[in-house]
Amino acid sequence: MSQPSSSSPKPVSGGDIRDRLIIGLDVPTVDEARSIVSRIGDAGTFYKIGYQLAYAGGFEFARELIGQGKKVFLDLKLHDIGNTVEEGVRSIARMGVTFLTVHAYPQTMRAAVAGKAGSDLKILAVTVLTSYDDNDLIDAGYAPVAAAELVAKRAEQARDIGIDGIVCAATEAQAVRTIVGRNRLIVTPGIRPAGADAGDQKRIVTPAEGIRLGANHLVVARPIVKADDPRAVAEAIVDEIAKA
Repeated sequence: MSQPSSSSPKPVSGGDIRDRLIIGLDVPTVDEARSIVSRIGDAGTFYKIGYQLAYAGGFEFARELIGQGKKVFLDLKLHDIGNTVEEGVRSIARMGVTFLTVHAYPQTMRAAVAGKAGSDLKILAVTVLTSYDDNDLIDAGYAPVAAAELVAKRAEQARDIGIDGIVCAATEAQAVRTIVGRNRLIVTPGIRPAGADAGDQKRIVTPAEGIRLGANHLVVARPIVKADDPRAVAEAIVDEIAKA
């Protein structure tokens, strides 16, 4: 098993500390997303586009952001038969996005690795959604198992298959790091600045805690995009990351 270095993990995108914050554009229209990006300005360099925006013109907006020199994380959580995933990933790789998520099922992960071959696209495997706790897993039909145990098992499978990184709650980041080693990415959603509303997230930490626990990149959506001054919130989070 690969062991982590004692030094802090580095972000995939080089030395710009702003790249460690991924801003989730969880809004219903491209116009609203474009306005948020404009208001944030150079305080934001990396944006996530998920279901809500992707299916409302978000794919073309992703190309627009890339053309502006921004990095894009397509959070699509692909999961289908192998051929469908492989060809879908191959098409997405041609867009020039930086990250793409797939669900951490072995067949799906193997297909995604095949589909991104020859490109710079990084595939991130989603282990257990941060809105799930142990009871939710039981409700979903899993045998009694702790979320952390399932995260560890899927992280091991992802490592062996050659996935570039793991999406997990920051509360599991240290354990995942011991499994996947220092050279793979850990991206953590469920990040909330101190005093922010948790919303529907159940396994959350602050930005500083997320970095100290071993995350390379932090995903923050509602606390930024719903703020009166999204640029100020983004800048404060980046500052907290830098200090951590």
